[in-house]
Amino acid sequence: MFNNMSFQDAQQSALNFLVSQLSVIEPQVYRIQYPDIQYPNLIPVDTSGNEWAKSVTFFSQDEVGQADWFHHMANDVPLADVTREKHEVGIEMAAIGYHYTLEELGQMAMVPGTNLPTDRASAARRAYEEFVDGIALRGQPNANNTAKGWKGLINEPSVTVTTVQADGNGNSTTWSNKTGDQIIRDVNAGITGVYTESLTVEMADTVLLPVALFTLLGSTPRGTNTDVSVLEWLMRYNVYTAQTKQPLTIRAVRGLETAAGDGGGRMVVYRNDPQVLKLRIPMPHRFLQVWQRGPLRFDVPGIFRLAPLEIRRPKAIRYVDGIMDAPYE
Repeated sequence: MFNNMSFQDAQQSALNFLVSQLSVIEPQVYRIQYPDIQYPNLIPVDTSGNEWAKSVTFFSQDEVGQADWFHHMANDVPLADVTREKHEVGIEMAAIGYHYTLEELGQMAMVPGTNLPTDRASAARRAYEEFVDGIALRGQPNANNTAKGWKGLINEPSVTVTTVQADGNGNSTTWSNKTGDQIIRDVNAGITGVYTESLTVEMADTVLLPVALFTLLGSTPRGTNTDVSVLEWLMRYNVYTAQTKQPLTIRAVRGLETAAGDGGGRMVVYRNDPQVLKLRIPMPHRFLQVWQRGPLRFDVPGIFRLAPLEIRRPKAIRYVDGIMDAPYE
């Protein structure tokens, strides 16, 4: 393609070739599914709004009050109330793109009908999904980056934290030392805790577990004379399904094995609903126009903008710790 061309013509030809191929690459990349990216199935995502807004304002809500006995001559009627707290968080920009060189473009353009490989664009898209996954779950893109001070689904300070009963072997709290029935009780207690603490307003429909404990539930019989696992039993018989006739979602989530306050495993129970929590991505990942970065290099920048996870109803979420020991260093 570049034979008998001046260097400047070859550069322009390469640029035109890259731009024409991007129209094919981008739809292919955005159609690729990433099954081990966790957040889309765990958290409602909102991509509406001004993509260049500087911040987002939301309100968290809590219900307080408890009924009590009352004498007909008394004046101090117990009162229920709703507390609302205003939150304003910044929307931040991040970036990930990819590049090609003049030599690579020239070699590919010499073969008629050749499309640029989507590998680099796909790698950029994958990096975006992993970044957002970390923000949604932990408030940071990876375990070593705490620059923004954000929190996520598994470590939000406003969420109630409880510990399971210490009635396993040797008075242990960990599920590896408990019977199937004790584990089932602990899960149902977590779900019920959301219901009672929210004054029966919220009912958790989702249970998140460390991967190792999810596997344990799937391989542990519910009793001595049955082939039904603890996981199967919980899916059929739990307080959420009994109350609503709807199936309970139980998922394994990476990162929960060290999410507890002591560095051990944590169970998260919550209602997966936009009224409870929401992740705002006003500008999902997009590739920009090709930029010639150097004499032989062409970059395809990619940018996106997002805000930290909004926990709107903290009482609809509960953390249950003590179910798994911290891993040894």
